[in-house]
Amino acid sequence: MSSIKEQTNYDNFNSVNSDYRERLVSEKSEEKVTFMPNSMHRIWLNDLPVGFAAHWHSALEIIVPMENDYTVIVDDVTYVLKPGHILIVPPGDVHEIKAPETGKRFIFLMNISIISKIDGFAGVQSLFTHPLHITRETYPLVYDDVYQILVQIRNEYFQKNEYSELNIQARLIDMFVKLAENRIHADELFPTVKPYKQKEYVQKFNQTLEYIDSHYTEDISLDDIAFRAGFSKFHFSRLFKIYTNYTFCDYLCYRRIKAAEDLLANPDFSITDVAMQAGFSSISTFNRLFKQHKGCTPSEYRSKHTGYRATRKEI
Repeated sequence: MSSIKEQTNYDNFNSVNSDYRERLVSEKSEEKVTFMPNSMHRIWLNDLPVGFAAHWHSALEIIVPMENDYTVIVDDVTYVLKPGHILIVPPGDVHEIKAPETGKRFIFLMNISIISKIDGFAGVQSLFTHPLHITRETYPLVYDDVYQILVQIRNEYFQKNEYSELNIQARLIDMFVKLAENRIHADELFPTVKPYKQKEYVQKFNQTLEYIDSHYTEDISLDDIAFRAGFSKFHFSRLFKIYTNYTFCDYLCYRRIKAAEDLLANPDFSITDVAMQAGFSSISTFNRLFKQHKGCTPSEYRSKHTGYRATRKEI
């Protein structure tokens, strides 16, 4: 199957690359992504010989090297990307980039806020609790499909057809579904579970994630959620960690933090309002966990993200 490189005339993408060279990234800060007019996405051909300091943004980032390696560090894990590799960095993850002296790579910054509200996305979202390093070896069943979807997205973006934005959204959904289905077909997902039970377990845990997505503001206990799924607490905890790479408590916290990020964009809510609406039992717990996950306080996040400055006491 042909690759992005084989289909690419790089001259077609240089004309929209200049602003990429003006990106400003400060250490541990949020990068304000400037999307194209009437678009929720930004794609560049990047040939810069310089990297970017540790930063984060609300967009999903996809990196596809074309010539030479590209090194990305996410949460102290180093990913050395070779031409043809795909790295998907979840929204909000702090990451640092180290570039070689020469090389080219495509960078996709995708706003998935609308897609994330579609019913059933909770099961897909659990894939993005950590970066996905997609190669022929790590994702043999879907690598070619994912690669070609990215080719199609890139072509739609640069050709600017009448329905490019809709096509890009549709192809993103297609990619997410293929990655989710890949997990269902992974024989080693639940190593101790018989093959005919794998699909049943995936369905149960997707239903569990949907339930968490709808009830994260409530006082959900491990005992209750395990009972709903039909497992003992200890069996559920082990399988949940396999499926999401999180403990139940950590995943619930992760989901509440994601909700808080959206709520902080509304200046009508105090920090206490945000904490309570996101499901946290106290403002002190919210402040501590938010800073632990995001590297800044909720007030600092609000200031960086919206330019909002409090006009009343934030308690």
